[in-house]
Amino acid sequence: MGLSPEQFRVGSLGARTIPSPLKLSRERGDGIANYVYDDTYLLYQVTSEGGERIRSDLRLEVAGPRESILFNPPDTRAAMVTCGGLSPGLNNVIRSMYFELHYKYQVKEVIGFQYGYRGINPARGLEPITITPEFVRTIHNEGGSVLGCSRGAEETSVIVDRLQEMGLSILFCIGGDGTLKGAHAIAEEVRARGARIAIVGVPKTIDNDIPFVYKTFGFDTAVGVVREALQAAHTEAVGTPNGIGLVKVMGRDSGFIAAYGTLASTEVNYCLIPEVPFDLYGEGGLLDHLDRRIRKRGHAVIVVAEGAGQELFKSAARARDESGNILHSDIGVLLRDEINAYFKQTDLSISLKYIDPSYMIRSVRADANDAVFCDNLARSAVHAGMAGKTDLVIGLWHGLNVHVPIPLAISSRKKVNPESNLWRNVTGATGQPLRIGGQEAAR
Repeated sequence: MGLSPEQFRVGSLGARTIPSPLKLSRERGDGIANYVYDDTYLLYQVTSEGGERIRSDLRLEVAGPRESILFNPPDTRAAMVTCGGLSPGLNNVIRSMYFELHYKYQVKEVIGFQYGYRGINPARGLEPITITPEFVRTIHNEGGSVLGCSRGAEETSVIVDRLQEMGLSILFCIGGDGTLKGAHAIAEEVRARGARIAIVGVPKTIDNDIPFVYKTFGFDTAVGVVREALQAAHTEAVGTPNGIGLVKVMGRDSGFIAAYGTLASTEVNYCLIPEVPFDLYGEGGLLDHLDRRIRKRGHAVIVVAEGAGQELFKSAARARDESGNILHSDIGVLLRDEINAYFKQTDLSISLKYIDPSYMIRSVRADANDAVFCDNLARSAVHAGMAGKTDLVIGLWHGLNVHVPIPLAISSRKKVNPESNLWRNVTGATGQPLRIGGQEAAR
């Protein structure tokens, strides 16, 4: 994809003239935390290959508190909304965002819209929640979202009407690809009206598939839960003659959870992801490989991402969910049934245990790494919003939080590169071929 410096330019609602109440330092080396200036950038690209020139003009603006802000805190009303599916860490983000707004910036009021974008539409009859210290006191110890989530879009003009009627200055949109597309549409409508409402995103998807964002919150926790499921599958597999453990995990279009779960476990023998097609039947196909492994080792563990192997189903018009995502056919059930059917025709009697921890993965509370990450993302989002920056999402890039323009973040979907170190390490850990079937059958 060809990139231009203009795509990295962050939107702003105007000149900042109000001194920040944070009382941070302007000096380096005085032992006091510092403000971040707008000319602090991080190079998008830091490595080169084959003599390729690193482009110094492709730069991401570093996130953090600004010395001057746009919104006067005593007059500021901020709102937040959680959209899409659940993810570990949602309550952590809500809590930390509120703490930064209320205690550090001392904004006038913070509210939460219920059940995603539908909660902003007055026709839905969902009253916003006034967030207080007592409301968020213990929510970080719970999974889910205290504001509730939902999929699906609402009329953009209706949303902006409501934001203006309520006198809101900032809307924080916490969600994945569909949420960010909605946030961009809202920002565009706000811009067309000449309104002063900042739209700031916090990236949430356990699939970890948002581009220009190294990692999304909830991903680390999800990998930890998957690791436990894979360990259970391995225990079941080795505990019976010719045991097979089959685990299906989330990953509609990107196989990061399956890949990282494999590396965290190191007990997986076959990792199947959407980015790497595989053959199920014939010489060198998965069933052939599995047959040979069971005869040699007596057990096997397979992890499959939900979007893998869709080419194995008969082509037909696919339904979509309320966010517009294609609803995939169930690859886990297909593999379970086909593996059982295959071995019934052989002289081997197998014991297959099928584990689907999908909703358990996304509904647990955040682990320690994600809790820290959520806090960092939330506070960076507040700093951006109070500074009047808009139509952006907070992303982690090369170890720093940065401002990623939403159009850039929704321009594509991040996927596992079959030529990457990640996939090479996965196949090294499992011992599977780089591709199962096809030309690999002859190797």
